[in-house]
Amino acid sequence: MSADSMTAQAGPVTPAPEYTGARKKRRHNSLTLGIVGWVVGILFFFPVLWMVITSFKTEAQAYTNTPRVIFSPTLSEYKTVFSSGLWPYVANSAFATIVSTILVLVLAAPCAFALSLRPVKKTRDVLFFFISTKMLPVVAAIIPIYIAARDLHLLDNIFTLVILYTAMNLPIAVWMMRSFFLEVPGELLEAAEMDGAPLRRTVVEVILPVVAPGVAATALICCIFSWNEFFFAVNLTATRAATVPVFLVGFISSEGLYFAQLAAAATVATLPVILIGWVAQRQLVRGLSFGAIK
Repeated sequence: MSADSMTAQAGPVTPAPEYTGARKKRRHNSLTLGIVGWVVGILFFFPVLWMVITSFKTEAQAYTNTPRVIFSPTLSEYKTVFSSGLWPYVANSAFATIVSTILVLVLAAPCAFALSLRPVKKTRDVLFFFISTKMLPVVAAIIPIYIAARDLHLLDNIFTLVILYTAMNLPIAVWMMRSFFLEVPGELLEAAEMDGAPLRRTVVEVILPVVAPGVAATALICCIFSWNEFFFAVNLTATRAATVPVFLVGFISSEGLYFAQLAAAATVATLPVILIGWVAQRQLVRGLSFGAIK
């Protein structure tokens, strides 16, 4: 008697009760984790959602003890924001963010390469020196920075913010890009050396395409930090080089807080970063999880 006929006579094979129970338990756990994840995500996103909703209210509707959910949407607050001279602030923020991010990537890439694939002596000491610059509170350094900018006639100058944002983001970029460079297989370098490729060509044409998701993630994080930076901008700028966070402070006056206008201005200010993050979300996820799974 063949094996097929014996199987047919025996009837269908039923899964073991233990296997079925384990599979149901996994499904139940996945459903529970999914619900918890959605609840946590909604809680974190709710302030942003409420800010957007408030931006479509009038000041009378926004400034109430009991929050109003049902109201007639209006764009009057957005008109007020755009008529308040927003675009110079946006231009300053965009210039400082883009230029400083490019400088950070240009400076951090060779440094991270040297500390990972071509390590130098006392690499750990160098890394600790980089990250130790982030341990000093910004308020403790603002007085010498202000005096230096004043003596160099760089107050209210957008290039001052470019230099400071570059220095501010460079340690984080070096640490992040070094972790990405460490995941590059050594065989790629050996193959490039055997082919006689110079070091610059190896880095540009072989290594950087491999770590491109990590570079994109680093650039996005630097953009977010630069765009949202407030302390240097409010203390070192006045009118010509003021950025978007400084513009938002203008809606807090001695007459009171304009909730609807501030919500509209904050929505406009956060929109570019949200759009950039949404467009680059795939590269961001790949970059942040680069090398997590071997």
